[in-house]
Amino acid sequence: MNAPNPALVTQRAAQPLPRLALLLFCAAYVIPGVFGRDPWKSADITAFGYMLNIAQGRTSWLAPTVAGLPADAALLPYWLGATFIKLLGPWLDPALAARIPFALLLVLVLVLSWYSAYHLARTEAAQPLPFAFGGEANPIDYARAIADGALLALVASLGLLQLGHETTPELAQLASVALFIYALAASPFRGPQPKLAVLAALPALAASGAPVIALALGVVGGFICRASSYEPARRFVPWIAASALLSAVLASELGAWGWRVGTGALSWSGAWELLRLLAWFTWPAWPLAVWTVWRWRGHLSDRHIAIPLGAALVSVLACIAMGGSERALMLGLPPLAVLAAFALPTLQRSTAAAIDWFSVCFFTVAAAVIWVIYTSMQTGVPAQPAANIARLSPGYTPGFSPFALALAVLATMAWLWLVKWRTGRSRHPLWKSLVLPASGVALCWLLVMTLLLPPLDNARSYRSLIQRIAPRVPAGACVAAPGMPRAQLVALEYLGGYRVDALTPAATTRCEFLLQLETRAAPTEPGPAWRLLARERRNTSEDEITAIYRRRAGPAGQ
Repeated sequence: MNAPNPALVTQRAAQPLPRLALLLFCAAYVIPGVFGRDPWKSADITAFGYMLNIAQGRTSWLAPTVAGLPADAALLPYWLGATFIKLLGPWLDPALAARIPFALLLVLVLVLSWYSAYHLARTEAAQPLPFAFGGEANPIDYARAIADGALLALVASLGLLQLGHETTPELAQLASVALFIYALAASPFRGPQPKLAVLAALPALAASGAPVIALALGVVGGFICRASSYEPARRFVPWIAASALLSAVLASELGAWGWRVGTGALSWSGAWELLRLLAWFTWPAWPLAVWTVWRWRGHLSDRHIAIPLGAALVSVLACIAMGGSERALMLGLPPLAVLAAFALPTLQRSTAAAIDWFSVCFFTVAAAVIWVIYTSMQTGVPAQPAANIARLSPGYTPGFSPFALALAVLATMAWLWLVKWRTGRSRHPLWKSLVLPASGVALCWLLVMTLLLPPLDNARSYRSLIQRIAPRVPAGACVAAPGMPRAQLVALEYLGGYRVDALTPAATTRCEFLLQLETRAAPTEPGPAWRLLARERRNTSEDEITAIYRRRAGPAGQ
């Protein structure tokens, strides 16, 4: 027999987050970073390069390349970006066109996480205990409040902040995992929707470069549904098996199987780095998820705990097996957020107050620092922040955008109002403890993407490096770049307009120009056939140098 339900929730505590406020909040989180920037180094621009080459017909859909180098097996995200580039190419810049479907994937992750928590909270074991004289939360209202909390926990997760706004295969993987969790959660309550969702989720995950995780999730989901007390959930097992089989077949057809597991033994320093990654990347969901497991420890086999816990453990184990991959760990954020939401009915008032005051102090200070840096860039007072920006982003010339300033001011005023609301008398909603952490993350992201976007874009984009290369290498020239990172190869093709060959060694290439990475301490000469033109460093690296060579005329260059 299960232990007593630890959730005691009044109807007053189950009031939902106002829908308009929720929509505006999600928009403030998703939209900043979509517009007004180049693809960033390095995974962001690398994935974009494959999409662009597919869309422009320079490479095949089934075997995309960049400068002759093949892509990994994550073909589905590349196809998605390439399709939007072709459809929107006449009206939008290719980088923006490729970014739009991935912003929609982030929206899909938020929506699916909300509905997953909603359906899991509707299960009988998740419902709060009834009161002797009534007044307990209505089941539907309670489920909505839990779902609101899950959405806020996901937005507050620090690991999703940058990776969730990139144009990379991992975002397609994240959406696939969220779709799978939704299918499991909704299987006892919905008709054909969960079946269609599960048939799409695992094959999409495999086609996005994670077939082993797809099979692991299929096994975990199958066991959970097989042990469920809901007859529709038990009948859902064959659909999970069919989806896992489809994912395996699709991964074989696309050549998506690959050995990505680390081979070295885990050292003490490696274990410490892994713990640090787990601690900050999944904050603040992980302490709440741990509290959920403890308070609901008598219900670990029930669906509302078993489904998100099983999916999160698959992600954590994949992260460990891959040597601490934060992109594998990102796949565990939606289930961790759902798991964290079930801690909310059991939190003590002192714990909720501690979360509030930590959030107020931390994010208010962070927002103030951003405003000080912005003021320094615009006025020169104080002088040190502007000097730091000039050092970290050389070549950046400060500009002024009234629109960006207006958005930042409105966001800051909204934050101050929210702090006043939360520290006042509004102590009843179930999701109240996660409002300030999620809003603080959204505020700082919006401030950075408005006030600090120009210098950040200058530092994280390859455009300034390409601009320094351009006077010495004319557009359209053939450039040999053996050993160059894929991100820089894409920048040479997209931003520089060069024909890049990364396969042929310097000794046998027919290209007139040669680029290679060197270090300031140990420059590498390619041979007598090449004459050094210049050495340019990256914005964010003092030691890494891009050396520019040109073929010598005469016998040495023949």
